[in-house]
Amino acid sequence: MKNIEPKTLKGFRDFLPKEALKRQYVVDTLKSVFTLYGFAPLETPALEYEEILSGKYGEEGERLMYKFVDRGGRNVAMRYDQTVPLARVVAQYKNDLPIPFKRYQMQPVWRAENTQKGRFREFLQVDADIIGSESLLADAEVITLTVKSLEKLGFKNFKILINDRKNFSLTSNTKITDEDFINIIRAIDKLKKIGREAVVEEIAKAGISKEEAEKILSEIETREQTELIKDLMQTLKKMNIPQERIEYCPTLARGLDYYTGMIFEVEIDGYSAGSVCGGGRYDNLIGLFAGQNIPAVGFAFGFDRIIEAMDELKLFPQNLELTKILVTVFSPELIDKSLEVSSRLREVPSGTSLRSNNINTELWLDPETKLDRQIKYADKKGIPFVIIIGPDEAEKNKVTIKNMKTGEQKTIEINSLFDEINK
Repeated sequence: MKNIEPKTLKGFRDFLPKEALKRQYVVDTLKSVFTLYGFAPLETPALEYEEILSGKYGEEGERLMYKFVDRGGRNVAMRYDQTVPLARVVAQYKNDLPIPFKRYQMQPVWRAENTQKGRFREFLQVDADIIGSESLLADAEVITLTVKSLEKLGFKNFKILINDRKNFSLTSNTKITDEDFINIIRAIDKLKKIGREAVVEEIAKAGISKEEAEKILSEIETREQTELIKDLMQTLKKMNIPQERIEYCPTLARGLDYYTGMIFEVEIDGYSAGSVCGGGRYDNLIGLFAGQNIPAVGFAFGFDRIIEAMDELKLFPQNLELTKILVTVFSPELIDKSLEVSSRLREVPSGTSLRSNNINTELWLDPETKLDRQIKYADKKGIPFVIIIGPDEAEKNKVTIKNMKTGEQKTIEINSLFDEINK
């Protein structure tokens, strides 16, 4: 039989427990904030009909989308983002959903990217959106939700860059086609990434001179805040968002074609891989499915970039261990004591008044294993405490608890074990 080399596809990853725990911490933290603001969870299929997704993301999206024909001969595509599937859901279930519909979604998406730092072909995306409200309060709330989420994760130095897509109406040159205009917006959106000279060259591809391209860029760079942005700034101030968190950026464009109004991105000081969040208002997208205009505003976190930034800035708590205690088995004859202690650490036995603290506890499963191997296992797994119950401890109804970080160990009454751990 041929040996199969164990490996993952390029751009796809396994997450071993150490990394998976970090991811779960971020997911749980974000869910708690989203729920606090009245957002409910939504899940959609990994596969959609190709026609649902195609034509919604621009040229780059069409190129990066995973498309294929399934066994039934249907043209299908893998979920590229969560906004377009959301639009499909709202149109399909519009009579069953409360309006405004406030939802969050945390699922993987797939893009045929050239892999690099912070970019993968399968990655988790975290979205939150408000559907059915034209109110400026909805725009302000999604920005507030973004700020509070990042603060809850421990970020202190970050900025919300905001703009109005209406800032990109070009009045100085009427010869530019709609297609060229979209390409100009995409070029300007790359200003920080590729620099001014390169952006001017890309704008000039619209069939205009470099001087005209320079004029277009300069005109957009110097545009003052629209009334929408001014009102939004004031509303955010009333919602207790510090003004130093918000920065008007007239060249911020957001590359996706479906944005219609307010747009924003988040940059974190000390993290150089790019923005970790982006979003805005997209009032026309859902109408493509619903046959009527339905306003919408929302954002998406770059989940992997959040993880990377938290790692670089050392924001993860030190106590993310899944298991808090390993209860060892000293010998086959003493296994009953180990079973009793592990059960009490986990849960209260029914019909008793015994105390339990619902502590994540692992019981060693092989009674014949030597004690030193059990302790080495706890050390490798990062379990902070080990319980040892030898003949002396069992006879006196005591346990020995070993702190794996300090090496300190002490023998105490079983009923004092819970207080000792809670210290």
